[in-house]
Amino acid sequence: MKEIKIEEKEVSKYTRRSWLAFVNLFVLSGAGIAGWRGLSTQPLDGGILGGIPTPLRKGLETNEKLFRSTFNNLKLIKEYPKSEAAKKVRVNGAVGLEEASFEPTQWTLDLQKADNKSQSITLVELKKLPKTEIIYNFKCIEGWSQISWWGGVRFVDFCNHFGLNKEAQMQYVGMCTPDQEYYVGIDRESALHPQTILAYEMNGKPLIAEHDAPLRLIIPIKYGVKSLKRIGSIYFDNEKPSDYWAERGYDYYIGH
Repeated sequence: MKEIKIEEKEVSKYTRRSWLAFVNLFVLSGAGIAGWRGLSTQPLDGGILGGIPTPLRKGLETNEKLFRSTFNNLKLIKEYPKSEAAKKVRVNGAVGLEEASFEPTQWTLDLQKADNKSQSITLVELKKLPKTEIIYNFKCIEGWSQISWWGGVRFVDFCNHFGLNKEAQMQYVGMCTPDQEYYVGIDRESALHPQTILAYEMNGKPLIAEHDAPLRLIIPIKYGVKSLKRIGSIYFDNEKPSDYWAERGYDYYIGH
């Protein structure tokens, strides 16, 4: 059998590389631990964006500015044929839907205008507007997705019909459930995107209680946490409205 000889220089070379790799790993691990400890001791950002250390929130806000600066209202989310829509749509989350006394037949939408006046809008009035349907892949921030079919009024058509020209120039739209337990803030561009609708139908039929009757938001360019269930009120502001999940440390923009 032929003897395999390893030169001392080669052994020395491999040993040196191993030590360098070990030292680099040790240094990087130490830097990571120190960085995490330093970050975890930073103060939490307060107000409507509370929940995470200030440096992380600033990073998320930088991402939001980048996304908003490159937003294209003509870029549409992929749509699917009705045959691919789920027959049984997943129910997820019950925050804002637990008010025992809520009666869908008595529901009206409270629209708050820029002049501090409000207007109550019924479902009958909304259904008089042109109906838009969308079948798209609803994405949840928890990691699941489902193709679902929704019908309702485009938010941009809603604004035009009710003369919200001044309001629609503001930077944000706020929405909340009738009990005010769940609420979202949405940037103006996303709210006015042509695929954003105030939905009153699912799979061609009126929304039922477990799917947030009588009206919910469907905003395909955002993750599901922004698609507010059971809308009770809508208002406009140039400052960021309160947002349920942003207060708990999530990204405010939360687009995909």
